[in-house]
Amino acid sequence: MPVETPSVRHTSTIGRFPSVTLGWGKDEEPEKNTAEGGCRQWLRKICPCCCQRPSKDDDIADKVVTGIDDADKLVGNGDKPVTNGSKLEELLLIVRSIDLMKKKKGQNRMEHHTDRYYGDGLIIRRGQIFMMWLDLSRPYNSNTDRLHLELRTGPLPTVAKGTHVIIPLVEELEDDRWEAKIVQRDGNRLKLSINSPPTAVIGRYQLTVATQSPNGEATSTHDPGNDICMLFNPWCEDDTVYMDNGDEKNEYILNDVGRLYYGTENQIGSRTWNYGQFDKGILDACLYALEKSGTPPSGWGDSVNVVRIISAMINSPDDCGILEGNWSGNYVGGTSPTSWSGSVDILNKYHKDGGAPVKYGQCWVFSGVTTTVLRCLGIPSRSVSNFNSAHDTDVSLTVDVYFDEKLESIDHLNSDSIWNFHVWNDCWMARPDLPPGYGGWQVVDSTPQETSQGTYRCGPASINAIRNGQVFLKHDSPFVFAEVNSDKIYWQRNLDGTFTQIHSEKNAVGHCISTKAVGSDERNDITDLYKHPEGTEEERIAVETASRYGSKPDAYASPIAQDVSIEVTMDGEGPRMGGDAELTIVMRNASSLPRTINLHSQVAVMYYTGVVKATVKKDQIPVELLPNEVKNLEWILQYQNYQDQLVDQAALMLTLSGRVSETQQVLATQFSFRLRTPDLIIKPVGEAVVGEKMAAEISFTNPLPCTLKGVVFRVEGLGLQSVRQITVGDVASHSTVVQTEVFVPTLPGPRKLLASLDCKQLTQVHGVADINVKEK
Repeated sequence: MPVETPSVRHTSTIGRFPSVTLGWGKDEEPEKNTAEGGCRQWLRKICPCCCQRPSKDDDIADKVVTGIDDADKLVGNGDKPVTNGSKLEELLLIVRSIDLMKKKKGQNRMEHHTDRYYGDGLIIRRGQIFMMWLDLSRPYNSNTDRLHLELRTGPLPTVAKGTHVIIPLVEELEDDRWEAKIVQRDGNRLKLSINSPPTAVIGRYQLTVATQSPNGEATSTHDPGNDICMLFNPWCEDDTVYMDNGDEKNEYILNDVGRLYYGTENQIGSRTWNYGQFDKGILDACLYALEKSGTPPSGWGDSVNVVRIISAMINSPDDCGILEGNWSGNYVGGTSPTSWSGSVDILNKYHKDGGAPVKYGQCWVFSGVTTTVLRCLGIPSRSVSNFNSAHDTDVSLTVDVYFDEKLESIDHLNSDSIWNFHVWNDCWMARPDLPPGYGGWQVVDSTPQETSQGTYRCGPASINAIRNGQVFLKHDSPFVFAEVNSDKIYWQRNLDGTFTQIHSEKNAVGHCISTKAVGSDERNDITDLYKHPEGTEEERIAVETASRYGSKPDAYASPIAQDVSIEVTMDGEGPRMGGDAELTIVMRNASSLPRTINLHSQVAVMYYTGVVKATVKKDQIPVELLPNEVKNLEWILQYQNYQDQLVDQAALMLTLSGRVSETQQVLATQFSFRLRTPDLIIKPVGEAVVGEKMAAEISFTNPLPCTLKGVVFRVEGLGLQSVRQITVGDVASHSTVVQTEVFVPTLPGPRKLLASLDCKQLTQVHGVADINVKEK
């Protein structure tokens, strides 16, 4: 094995071994003189001109740097002779090779639950013991030899910051520290058991082994094949991300396929998403994103800090992150957000392109990629959809709607919005930075909406804090609280330019908060985790507590009474794309006197974010209510009114406002709905066996009374088929197309084949088929 005598010692070794604090110069010759005092030797090393050597010997250097696999020769200093390998091995203790026991089905990766990650590198979780074998040049002598391991991560490894780790050999391992213990000897081989603390920095470490014997020191050279990837550990009780429920760990760490929910609260749609956190290249891409953030690796042991970094790096506005958002409807030069079915393509493209943001994403894509990255790094996480999700732009913790003196909308003031749905993430961790009781699920939102400490990111915000209106607890709790539990307040401008609160809706925001159920594809409603039941005393206290920390703390000073109410209902699953939309307006008179209302209706096409694209229909409806009467008004929007105005998600919003003539009570409400799109039907053909061809038929029927132009199918499935695009072309009105996709399964077990449709005129069309693949 090549052996080098370094001209200058690595700075990390200075002070570690008292007898070898400084290295030899290029033209200097090491010597061994037992008759000379240690202090004189040290002084002569520092200043040979002032302290001449008493004699000249040609012994071996006191420290060498060795290669991993070869120990055949010694590279001498200048013109000094080369000492042969056998002589070197008799005098020095040299590491010939290192076996990290890193195979996927080996002890380390199985015990650390990392056996599903692609590749044969050593991937371990912190706070847990792992094993390795060292092959030495001779048997290890515990009385005279010394040995320790060194791990380095980041651009400037530093012992004090935990990025340069020195792991000593000890008799017995203790928790919460880096230590190694000899557990087996076999001739020249040693088996070590190594323990890491549950607070260790995550990331990729470079490994070297340093040895010391009476005749000098040796350090193995770095071999990239022996790099160690360290992850968070939900199985370790002392890790901040520890999760005690086994089924939940299987879902929130190990499941690589999930469900995302979209639409409206009355028409919740779902689609399957390939997280693919164990797929080829994904761990490398996740670590690359961490490195590209420019944050110091010394902070990567803190799960709160890592989540904030990932939240910022998923989006691109201020840090060249992974995904570029686009809500314009024009996706030229990139991929339509509705066409993505998984995170693998996105993350691999980002890494391959050297950190250029991938085009394009919207909230569910940002969330899907966030789930992939967090699960890959070992943080339990899930994608969560909130229906009627508020976007508060002025920290009032209310959604404010402004009218002029004539009850016409003042558009330039109406910057707050309610998205039909918004998808973010929950991640699981302790919160030692908060008072007790605020650990558990935390909200993290990677969609770039508002900045947090100058960067587009959000969270982690404790769900327990949000539920109780304690928005003063970090991070970004006011914004998340407004998303799920803000009141919608209507204001009318007075003649003097001031505004008066004329109406409020206390149940307009934060409905049907949904995530995939543990162990099944069912939807799990978790609204009760985010808020107390609407209208209860606890819920009102939470709202009023939160509002005191907003920009309008007096919004709840004057309760408003009313005896006429209005709501909008929809039959069944709602209207379908290509047909007329029919809704029902229900008006109730709770008084014993008649009431007269002039009702204004307006329907607009909007992006799912709540941003209006265009108004497509306006009406005025005179309504007369008898005492205690309930009246149903049929409301119809014909296809020709909206056919040329639709945008992504096919979302519309009906706004109703009016005044009761007798009491001057103001009525106002808004109702969002979408036009349901058809599914792609996927039918597997033939038996699914690893390594053998099979097929699937993908069929689609155009629901529109017009031809769809340039239709493309995207097909993928983990263990079945990498992402592939199929050009379908034009599809005539109400016609059906069938495409056959042939593929070769590569992994056994239950698998899902996903397909989505990419077409400018029709979005959010997708399908999934379950395929059980047998071993060959």
